[in-house]
Amino acid sequence: MIRVVLVDDQALLRAGFRALLDAEDDIEVVAEASDGREALEVVALHRPDVVLMDIRMPGVDGLEATRRISADPELPDVHVVILTTFDLDEYVFEAIRIGASGFLVKDTEPAELLAGIRAVAAGDALLSPGVTRRLIAEFADRSRGTADPQSLEPLTEREREVVALVGEGLNNAEIGERLFMSPATAKTHVSRAMIKLGARDRAQLVVIAYESGLVRPGWS
Repeated sequence: MIRVVLVDDQALLRAGFRALLDAEDDIEVVAEASDGREALEVVALHRPDVVLMDIRMPGVDGLEATRRISADPELPDVHVVILTTFDLDEYVFEAIRIGASGFLVKDTEPAELLAGIRAVAAGDALLSPGVTRRLIAEFADRSRGTADPQSLEPLTEREREVVALVGEGLNNAEIGERLFMSPATAKTHVSRAMIKLGARDRAQLVVIAYESGLVRPGWS
């Protein structure tokens, strides 16, 4: 059972998400919160698998709540998915940098929402290739002048190739096809790179790929 916490200051939106999620056999909404402060309390109490987190809320906003959840050593298995009105929200890149596993637009199709929650609960980043390239191209300019290739020193050459493809938003099967290896081998390389770089999940590998200069905005 995938346990979910809903965080949004709009009660009607939370009610709509709850109705959709609770209708699924493998998903359960364990709590709701109307702001970041309340979110921190219920997440600490329930320790859900996934938090659907709005960014713009009064008081403690979703960005700060995400930062605290991601930095809490007691919550290593809690995955935050940012809810945003626009698919290139100015705060989304920063949210991913500090630990969010991806993002969803609030008017996303129900099937995509459900698939996204299941993917994140399984440890995948919720970033499609197209969204990844647009998101990074829009917001990674701030990181261009501070690229740090030395941050990749722990990686083997093959792991660097894999991280670069993760930066493009490719999944394990697509990486395997590109590098002529099995998806399982690609997954192993991704896991090892995450451990060596201290990345919480694939979403943070995407950020590292760009901030290190391994991949540049606009590359395909």
